[in-house]
Amino acid sequence: MDSVIRGVSIYVILLIATRLSGRRTMAQMTPFDFVLLLIIAETTQQALLGDDFSISNAVVLILTLFATDVLLAWLKSFSPRVASLLDGNPTVLISQGRIDHEAMERARVSVEDVLESAREQQGLKALADIDAAVLEVSGGISIIPKER
Repeated sequence: MDSVIRGVSIYVILLIATRLSGRRTMAQMTPFDFVLLLIIAETTQQALLGDDFSISNAVVLILTLFATDVLLAWLKSFSPRVASLLDGNPTVLISQGRIDHEAMERARVSVEDVLESAREQQGLKALADIDAAVLEVSGGISIIPKER
């Protein structure tokens, strides 16, 4: 039972930490983020297994993690509130050509990030060409160009 409690606890802690780190972090991984991910993986493995490195304990942990993930996905399908809590909501960064600096600061997104997405998706060169920009739940930025 100790393994199940450890598994669910670590899952919840990692979920909360991931949500607090922001969606943009998940969309763009830097070398620093990659190193952090490796360290977290090793630390998590140690926290999950404790002193029991048996195959049966590993199987219990794997099944616990998958069951927790399936349970949360099931809950999200029935409750928009749970889905919003776990996944977040899209954030409007630019609307009608006006930058929402507060939203960009909260999401830790820079104007350069928006311009990069605008160039990649729409071939736009300037902020003046952007009608709207939305930080999606996935961490990507959707760009809607101004009509010409």
